[in-house]
Amino acid sequence: MIRLVQGSVLGFCVGDALGVPVEFIDRGTLKYKPVVDMRSFGVHGQQKGTWSDDSSLLLCTMESLLQGYDIVNLANTFLEWLENGHWTARGRVFDVGFTTIESLKRIKRGIAPLESGNRTVFDNGNGSLMRILPFIFYLNNETNSFRKFRIVGEVSGITHGHIVSKVACSIYVEMGINIVKGYSLRDSYELMKEVILKHYINKPTKELDKFSRILKQDIRILKEEDIKSTGYVLDTLEAVFWCLLTSKSYKEAVLKGINLGEDTDTIGALIGGLAGLYYGVDSIPEDWITALARKDDIVELCILFANKFKLI
Repeated sequence: MIRLVQGSVLGFCVGDALGVPVEFIDRGTLKYKPVVDMRSFGVHGQQKGTWSDDSSLLLCTMESLLQGYDIVNLANTFLEWLENGHWTARGRVFDVGFTTIESLKRIKRGIAPLESGNRTVFDNGNGSLMRILPFIFYLNNETNSFRKFRIVGEVSGITHGHIVSKVACSIYVEMGINIVKGYSLRDSYELMKEVILKHYINKPTKELDKFSRILKQDIRILKEEDIKSTGYVLDTLEAVFWCLLTSKSYKEAVLKGINLGEDTDTIGALIGGLAGLYYGVDSIPEDWITALARKDDIVELCILFANKFKLI
């Protein structure tokens, strides 16, 4: 199981680092000059292998979970990252979303984590989805579905408290849990849809209808021009599932996602997390892992995490 943790987490961080240099660049430009390997500098002027806030917050989440699930500790770990550069690639925080900053400032002022997140329909960026991956492992054996969805919602709500963000996080976690259990990508996808729809069947909301292309249709039949790659969490989730389910390797899936353009680091990271989980750590190009900032620290955290939850 430790290999699953390493594949998923390294896959996530590598996808993030691949996407950082071209974040915000449009699809047309990347069609002309696509990402095929790790790049230096680019949009954020970062060295090759530098990952963003996406990986920082995921790694903070893993570290906090070593002490068990404690939403106050988790929120304070995020604050330590924002204020002091904890779990940054090279000691500097960059490119942080407005909703995340706003919410963590509330934490700083003493607002409880269950109340700190923005909750309007306009607050559905990727800031909670991008850090939810560790709960795939934490909740892998959870038999109480109510508790599982409650925890995911609470964790999202530290920064992103709207139902759309919470559902997006639940979809991603459920997909990952199915992969961990050994299902194929196709079966993991179908089982995820059943579980999510069953959970929300008695909680009708027009917001759930926004996920219809993932939950009630087959995302695989869409064409690239149907897929958006903005910083809106629903667009991102659709891009992640489309790339993952229409590719046959880690490398193909991640590069396909990044070359959609725009929110390239987050899309690359989220695809990389699930693709690395499914295809395994050995599917990630070795030179990409070698180039990764703080690779040894990440691997060590993966080992501690796997040991904590008996994922060996």
